[in-house]
Amino acid sequence: MSDIAVMLLILTITIVIFVWNKIPVEIVALGIALLLFTTGIIDVNETFSGFGSQTVILIAALFVVTEAIDAAGITTWMGGLLVRFAGDSRPRLIALIMAFTAFLTAIISVNGAVAALLPMVVVLAVRLGREPGQLLMPMAFAAHAGSLLVLTGSPVNILILEAALDATGRGIGFFEFALVGLPLLAGTMVAAIYVGPKLLPRRLPDSTPKDLSDHPRVILSHYWPEEHELLRLHVPADSPHAGEPIAGVLPGVRGEVHLLTVQDADGRPLATETLESGNYLVVRGAPLAISAFAKEHDMVVEATRTGSVACGLVSKSFGVAEVLVAPRSNLIGTDIYPGMVTASGALVVLAHQRAGQAPTSRAADTVGPGTRIKAGDTLLLQGSWQALDKHTLDQNVLLVDSPDAIRRQTVPLGPGAVPALTVLLAMVVLMTTNVVPAAVAALLAAMAMVLCRVVTMGQAHRSMAWQTLILVAGMIPLSAAITKTGTAQMLADGIITLTGGGSRYLLLFGIFLVTAVLGQLISNTATALIIIPIALSIATEAGLSPLTVLMCVSVASAAALLTPIATPANMMIMRPAGYKFGDYWKFGGVAMVLYLAVGVFLVPVIWPF
Repeated sequence: MSDIAVMLLILTITIVIFVWNKIPVEIVALGIALLLFTTGIIDVNETFSGFGSQTVILIAALFVVTEAIDAAGITTWMGGLLVRFAGDSRPRLIALIMAFTAFLTAIISVNGAVAALLPMVVVLAVRLGREPGQLLMPMAFAAHAGSLLVLTGSPVNILILEAALDATGRGIGFFEFALVGLPLLAGTMVAAIYVGPKLLPRRLPDSTPKDLSDHPRVILSHYWPEEHELLRLHVPADSPHAGEPIAGVLPGVRGEVHLLTVQDADGRPLATETLESGNYLVVRGAPLAISAFAKEHDMVVEATRTGSVACGLVSKSFGVAEVLVAPRSNLIGTDIYPGMVTASGALVVLAHQRAGQAPTSRAADTVGPGTRIKAGDTLLLQGSWQALDKHTLDQNVLLVDSPDAIRRQTVPLGPGAVPALTVLLAMVVLMTTNVVPAAVAALLAAMAMVLCRVVTMGQAHRSMAWQTLILVAGMIPLSAAITKTGTAQMLADGIITLTGGGSRYLLLFGIFLVTAVLGQLISNTATALIIIPIALSIATEAGLSPLTVLMCVSVASAAALLTPIATPANMMIMRPAGYKFGDYWKFGGVAMVLYLAVGVFLVPVIWPF
């Protein structure tokens, strides 16, 4: 059997297994690479060449950059702006959601943008009395269009860039993709606003993501009387009470203002019995009583806001976490009281509840002998975000909500926002000016995010979407084998023959159709890896510009609109929106016409034949 026949058989098997969707795509990609080696089509170095490719390094580095942007609270800040400006207007709401999603996609990829904004959009839909299904598909389709705004919007763009460099020696500019991305985004917005209500389902989902945006206020009302606030009082440098015993300051207001703990500026508990300049007292009580107490003792009430960063519970530097005492925990039987510093010395117990009620053995939140801990008790802990991340992962307790999740939803533009935005801007400049290869620019940005402490190494490791990385690395040998065996040339000849070999637009239509059909069934990244060598062979055979056919492939690859299995983003919105398999092609079909027009007719205008 000739190499071409073997290659066609392997290609058919690959597509069938991807469509069957019963085997993990990582196993399929690796298995196909090993099968190519077993048949002798490629050697061992070519089999594993994908794992050392610039493409995989670039994609991996971008995952770290994406994680840093989210961890810095930039996506939370964007969500707050959306809620503020959307109002009650449905067209404005959809336009803003789609614009935000496309912009975020251009920075952190399709899947990253949809994952970051999904909970916010679902909660927003519920708050405004709208069905999530009316908003989530436009959001996902805006992400697909947004992937064509800049080079880093999608792994497919990077594959297109590498292919263009190999074929012509000319790259595609960082913002050049926007020449097709902006018309696609604008057209999709118009379709969503005017056609979407008739084609999108109005059913309610089975469940919705957890909303933590108002978590501090919820915690405050859960643990303390409704008329009470939790605030921090700052002891200024010129305070006349500096050096006085804390116990001597409190007797005059006992019962009205309760001292919970003494902290530094970053929320770290301080083991001190005297007031010192720069200390922060965490107190609870009626707002008027706290104000009177602060004025009487020459302290300053720390500025708070009624939104997410409030209550003295959460800030850019510190936060809270709830834990349940696990059965057979070593904590059972030990004493606990509000204001108690944990064994680590990094966290303080703000409150203690049993069966949803505060234990009745103590009348006030003052330091002293407490109650005995029982299994199932709830503890509210406060400390720096780093301390909460580290010390709440304890086998003795069960964490209710991740501190990281709370911080990301409640603290917009956290302490890492400035360095994250600075590094991101530097990466974009390097990629735009081509001072260094894109993979080097992204890798430098990822390293800078860690060195600037925007993300930890653990977060960087967890940010890796191994499915995507292994899929790309495993499929690169298949793409190379298609060209090496002459299969790409044979398929190109076949498409030219079927289209009559005459009209160049008909050739582009054939390329778009094959790419788009495959893209509904398998990953658009895998589709691009299969189609790119075939498209380049068609360009050579028909005398077309490689850039023209490559950009047509880019547009068609982004048109993964008709099935939920086309992209992870499509799948992510399925359950929260209550979508069924057949819901996608209705609205997706309208958007597909737009992609076809751009890919076949607009692309040759921008990148001539």
